[in-house]
Amino acid sequence: MPRLSLVIPAYKVQGYLAECLDSVLGQDYTDFEVIAVDDCSPDHSGAILDEYAARDPRVRVLHLAENVGLGRARNAGLEHVTGEYVLFLDSDDTLTKGSLRAIAERLEAAQDPEILVFDYARTFWDGRVRPNQRAELLQPDGPDTFTLAERPELLDLLQIVWNKAYRMDFVQRHGLTFPPGYYEDAPWTFCSMISAERIAVLARVVVEYRQRREGGNILKTVSRKHFDVFDQYRRVFEYLDAHPELDAWRGPLFGKMVDHFLTVLERPDRLPAQARAEFFHRASADYRARLPKGFVRPDGNRGSKYAMLERDSYSSLLGASAAGKLRESLRGRARKTVTRSKKRAMGLLYRSQMRRPLDENLAVFSAYWSRSVSCNPAAIDAELGRLAPQIRRVWAVRPDSVERVPEGVDVVRVGSREYWAAVARAKYLVNNVNFPDSVLKREGQIHLQTHHGTPLKTMGLDQRKFPASTDMSFRKLLKRCDRWDFSLSANRFSTAIWERVYPCSYESLETGYPRNDRLVHASAEDVAGARAALGLADGTRAFLYMPTHREYQPGFVPSIDLTRIADEVGEDVTLLVRGHYFYGADSHIEDLRRSGRIIDVSGHPEVEELYLAADALITDYSSAMFDYAVLDRPIIIYAPDWDIYSAVRGTYFNLLEEAPGSVATTQEELFELLGSDEYRGAEAAARRDVFRRRFCEFDDGHAAERVVRRVFLGETEPVPFVPFDERTHAPAPAAAPFVPAQAKPGTPAVAETA
Repeated sequence: MPRLSLVIPAYKVQGYLAECLDSVLGQDYTDFEVIAVDDCSPDHSGAILDEYAARDPRVRVLHLAENVGLGRARNAGLEHVTGEYVLFLDSDDTLTKGSLRAIAERLEAAQDPEILVFDYARTFWDGRVRPNQRAELLQPDGPDTFTLAERPELLDLLQIVWNKAYRMDFVQRHGLTFPPGYYEDAPWTFCSMISAERIAVLARVVVEYRQRREGGNILKTVSRKHFDVFDQYRRVFEYLDAHPELDAWRGPLFGKMVDHFLTVLERPDRLPAQARAEFFHRASADYRARLPKGFVRPDGNRGSKYAMLERDSYSSLLGASAAGKLRESLRGRARKTVTRSKKRAMGLLYRSQMRRPLDENLAVFSAYWSRSVSCNPAAIDAELGRLAPQIRRVWAVRPDSVERVPEGVDVVRVGSREYWAAVARAKYLVNNVNFPDSVLKREGQIHLQTHHGTPLKTMGLDQRKFPASTDMSFRKLLKRCDRWDFSLSANRFSTAIWERVYPCSYESLETGYPRNDRLVHASAEDVAGARAALGLADGTRAFLYMPTHREYQPGFVPSIDLTRIADEVGEDVTLLVRGHYFYGADSHIEDLRRSGRIIDVSGHPEVEELYLAADALITDYSSAMFDYAVLDRPIIIYAPDWDIYSAVRGTYFNLLEEAPGSVATTQEELFELLGSDEYRGAEAAARRDVFRRRFCEFDDGHAAERVVRRVFLGETEPVPFVPFDERTHAPAPAAAPFVPAQAKPGTPAVAETA
């Protein structure tokens, strides 16, 4: 029998669940079990729970056949508890370090109380931490254990279940369970606190209560479900009726009930406007039915509202709130003034175009800060032309990049009259980064965020932990992300990260990356053509070297001795270098470039063509590894500065331990790998297979079609995925026919570094 049991229900929390479980399983106290309940979550929460259970025997997972809500999911977990004490933890919250040991020690010191109440703190997306405003109530005062009658002020704490540990025999003796519906904590908390004969407190923050920026709290959803509060307090008073020895608590609990009714009534994010009067009258009826004899109303404004409920005078309440509404109106006018100022700054043209109807058949595309026509947006553009040719497709491109745009692409120059007209009236706006702050989202517009890689390095809000990696304003970042309606994902790993680091109201589309469709469908002739375009001779092995940017370096510094690598690997090898241009006085490097042993492909317009041409990829921390893995060709990780990079930028997993192939941390190791067959041997292939199944799970060649059908055609039935083991991909260069080069590669269209 473990000392502690933690019941953790999960529903649509895939972005936060791992952090929650890590905070529990990483505790220095180990005498506990976790009962995780998958409340039929439609995302990957259930799979995440199973992964943790497979790694840690302390975790048991229940998969419910239907969604039953938080309270009944907790009940399901309770049935499987074997510990002496039970704790409830919401799956987007976390435990502080050492908190379980502190709980266990306090329980022992207090000689096993029936309830232990501990502290919590609210944590916010922007890094703020707000302590519990009534934390002083948890300070030791008198004996180790007491009844609520001895410290009734504990009723003034937020009445929640997850700031307490409950002795299981106490729970069972009193038949405590959670009811269905909203506000399910109220019956459990009030009934348990007034029934306990031995309560103890712990003045230590145990739970970090996450205040999610978007979509985290169903109680902040406008709905008639808030009427559930009446049933919850009916259950509280029915409990009092069944326990006459607790009758002294009618007055205090009546006050808590009325305060709760008023809170629901007055919060603008709870009740539909047309239901407010009905709610008031229902609250008034319960007030008069349960008013205890001798009850004294509180003083001041709160007492006045009690009187209005007692008289069932909704008109009086409306009059009393008029002043508050006036203040809110003034604040609203101020906000509108600021908005009008911003619109004026954008110019009369943009403002006038914003007043015109949306063009339902216009889509504006952009990629890499409007520097090119490429990546996921380009693949979606092509598929949109095939499936919905009636939609006009326009690319927003910077003026200095227009001449590099492929022939036949409809273009507007960023900042031009045509640009402002297009972004003002387009139904669809597609980008793999964010559109500028100056682009406002109109009602009815659809913004599609495609992203441009699977994240190894930290992104979004996670970068706050690594200040050396960015100086961005996270508040402005999230304001830009608020425009998203859809967010693409190539794998569940990415989905969970995007939803956590960009906590906005959008729909995640797990489609695979459209740009990778080409890697699945390309033929042997396509591979041969890609190699011929680069001037690769028949029989040549081509290594594509793609290092990523380092925030701690002012410019591009190659970490490989290019002269030496060319000498070491032999004359049958060509190195395709995708980075910044290499300018040097070293005549040997110039000779290598002229001989074709090194080809600078930093400005090649289509990285997918480079993937097709290369026999193997050499990279460090670039997201290129996730895309190239679709081809199931060798990948070599050269990470000489892993310790520095992971400390400065932060990463989501240890690449040295979970690499998609062979790993080298020194040039000597790299040269040894390249001079042998180890990088393309069985061990490297096994690592690559694990990596591919994790990160290429949705890349089956139909990603662009899924996106177009869902976003542009409004189809809700997804295109089925090809089973992983049945998928094909472009053949390796060795299987492609040799095609003599017709010409040297053309002038690069735009430089992009992964």
